[in-house]
Amino acid sequence: MEYVYAAMLLHAAGQEINEENVKAVLEASKINVDEARVKALVAALEGIDIDEAIKQAAVAPVAAAPAAAGAPAAAEEAPAEEKEEEKEEEEPSEEEALEGLGALFG
Repeated sequence: MEYVYAAMLLHAAGQEINEENVKAVLEASKINVDEARVKALVAALEGIDIDEAIKQAAVAPVAAAPAAAGAPAAAEEAPAEEKEEEKEEEEPSEEEALEGLGALFG
């Protein structure tokens, strides 16, 4: 997780997210650097609009909140089998919403 934090710190500072900069941040934090993980992170972030990914991640939970607010009333009336189906239906939509964020973190 600290590798992603290093990339986010570089992004927030307006610095280029490259292997050299990520290593420098990690080393300054006294973290033993794994070269392969640094390369994988930089490659995963190549071509990703981090601001857009953050915006999508921030909007997804807010969009799901109104549906969750109405769920308790429906859950009281629904049998146990329907409750399980509702949970299964909700999970893929959350995963889809976070899919773009998963690409960000490699």
